[in-house]
Amino acid sequence: MKLQKNTRLALYSVLEFAARPGDLIPAAEVAERYGESAHHLAKVLSELARAGIVESTRGVGGGYRFSANARRLTLLDVIRMFEEPGADRALAGAARTPVDRALGQVLAEIDQTAIATFGSITVATMLKMVGRGG
Repeated sequence: MKLQKNTRLALYSVLEFAARPGDLIPAAEVAERYGESAHHLAKVLSELARAGIVESTRGVGGGYRFSANARRLTLLDVIRMFEEPGADRALAGAARTPVDRALGQVLAEIDQTAIATFGSITVATMLKMVGRGG
């Protein structure tokens, strides 16, 4: 399963903000860290703010702060804000041969495993995995 760019940016941002709870972090700092456009990231952050995962403060010294519960928010919660995992395979069309159908079943099973894994990993767990506390 390949995550779309907006989804990856959302995950990067959530982890950056959750690693520094209470701190206001400028979007430009996160954009620079991941080599992305601050303008593009702002669109992603707007969605995260609308969902209550981050809160924003405008003006000098402003930025974004993590506002969700890191022990409850899963990677899947964030991913589903930007895409539906496995949906691309469902839209791929009818299988032409028995091999196509069998491969489709295997790939669908892989997608379901990935979805279950993303749903079982919280932001707090992910922070521990990347060595940033939690």
